[in-house]
Amino acid sequence: MAQDMRVKYDVALRRKAADLFGRGLGYRAVSTELEIPRRTAKGWQRRFRATGAEGLLDVGGSQYRYSFETKLAAARAVVEEGATRSEAMARFGVRSEAPISKWVKSYREGGEEALRPKPKGWPRGSGSRAAPMTREQELEREVRRLEAEVAYLKNR
Repeated sequence: MAQDMRVKYDVALRRKAADLFGRGLGYRAVSTELEIPRRTAKGWQRRFRATGAEGLLDVGGSQYRYSFETKLAAARAVVEEGATRSEAMARFGVRSEAPISKWVKSYREGGEEALRPKPKGWPRGSGSRAAPMTREQELEREVRRLEAEVAYLKNR
């Protein structure tokens, strides 16, 4: 059975990491000091630089929503101005590189319109409403049901 490789670290460990980053240590030193994977420490360092200690300590599982303007500005900064994703995180207060990567990809493929919010759910009026059945249609339906029932009982 495959085991989930992602580990949630508690706030106390993240607080220690924030303290070490605040004192100027890099992700390698923090990784060694706290005995965590370098990849985790590197991600924490990016988040710390972008959002400060508060962002690193926020372990809530909720997703953050960003405005169209923020998405567009971050994507343009990376694509047109040559900023790194980490710089865009810090500049626009984005908590992770993942959404920036997604925005950049969408912006490159579809331009500004690709970042606009899309309506959720089915479009209004998308389902055709069935007209009410006439008395004759109801009776035909009942006859077909009864015929199917008789055929089933004959084959038993």
